[in-house]
Amino acid sequence: MNILHHGARDGVTGSCHELQLGKYSLLIDCGAFQGEEAKASNDITFPVEPIRALILTHCHIDHVGRIPWLLAAGFRGPIYATEATAALLPLMLEDGLKLQLGLSDEKCEAFIRLVRSQLKPVPFDCRAQIMLPDGQDVSLSFRQAGHILGSAYVELLLPDRRKVVFSGDLGPSYTPLLVDPEPPLHADVLVLESTYGNKRHPGVETREQALKSVVEQSLKDGGAILIPAFSLGRTQELLFDLENIVNQELRQPSAESPWPNLPIVLDSPLAMKITQAYQGFKRLWTKEAKARLDNGRHPLDFDQCTQIDEHSDHVGLVNRLKASGEPAVIVAASGMCSGGRIMNYLEALLPDARTDLLLIGYQARGTLGRELQNGAKEVMINNHRVEVNARVHTMTGYSAHADQQDLIRFVKGIEKGPTEIRLVHGDRPAQEALARRLQKVKPDAKVIVCANLNQD
Repeated sequence: MNILHHGARDGVTGSCHELQLGKYSLLIDCGAFQGEEAKASNDITFPVEPIRALILTHCHIDHVGRIPWLLAAGFRGPIYATEATAALLPLMLEDGLKLQLGLSDEKCEAFIRLVRSQLKPVPFDCRAQIMLPDGQDVSLSFRQAGHILGSAYVELLLPDRRKVVFSGDLGPSYTPLLVDPEPPLHADVLVLESTYGNKRHPGVETREQALKSVVEQSLKDGGAILIPAFSLGRTQELLFDLENIVNQELRQPSAESPWPNLPIVLDSPLAMKITQAYQGFKRLWTKEAKARLDNGRHPLDFDQCTQIDEHSDHVGLVNRLKASGEPAVIVAASGMCSGGRIMNYLEALLPDARTDLLLIGYQARGTLGRELQNGAKEVMINNHRVEVNARVHTMTGYSAHADQQDLIRFVKGIEKGPTEIRLVHGDRPAQEALARRLQKVKPDAKVIVCANLNQD
């Protein structure tokens, strides 16, 4: 048994890990590189002939975005995923094919049909058997990872009875919409993400109040509040909290409250489709979220939230806000300000000092979001120089990733093992900081900082 890392070895994008079992392999994720890491080619530079199955942990592009290149290289094996991930994958890939590769509708449809034909949905906590051509039998199970809808960590029971666990991306504890990840009882080898391996997040339980405070402070000066958000995951968590704030304000009406008449706009066709999928998988929600439904509320589809689909309506709203300076909360992709409809809002409204920009997710190196987060006074958008007079806020309570304490808690909860921990999906400082902490938690384990590996 050997593990090769074809991405996310020394960064946070491009997740792609190959589990070699003799002559044959299993591939865990096949993600695209993003931000500064996009300098790396998305071409498949490793042989695909030995790969007998692709196993997906979840649907973010940095975990699935290289699938078109994998299929172009000749891979035709099964693609294993949870039921929710299997439902979301065609949406995510279609969006990427159109935006990144500019494929026609006809070519997109043909590709999506091919992907659907290879998909093998597996419910959480059920087993799927993968039989390799040489007779080796590998048992696959998905466990809830709490990162986004359908996200899983992968347990693989090998023919020699060793258990290899790939964490994918683990979510933080105590989020109100999705359940927390529970560690496996047993793992011999653990491949663990380390995005925030050297950081602590503020408690998730305080993020709703923090959001409310930022919005209310912003409204005192007028202008729009722009929230770039990933269509999958972050948008739904944000809507969930906004609905709760509005509901509380309506139950305790106050003449001074800005919330009852505040326009909240979801301007992302892809996010709208994904939000519908979230509603279709309510069985994966937390008890708290289900209780809101039982009380007749609609946490992801409330009356005050306007959804914009048509591009002409989007352009009209951008121009209106630029001319009027009226208050509104705008939620639009992409979360790192690297494309999507948020770009038009940024170009039009960043020069206005009344505008507030609220960054709620990880901003990768080399992205516009990272520039703005670092205090840039001028940026390039759509080949135009744009002055930045808007106030920029960062909220880490909406991170969909486990922080250092969550990761340590996950590893500490493994009762048997692991004897080897391989840290991936993190910058070198994050991997090294987490490695030092984990070595104390599991002193008998070999902790490998994959950013320091040389696979050449």
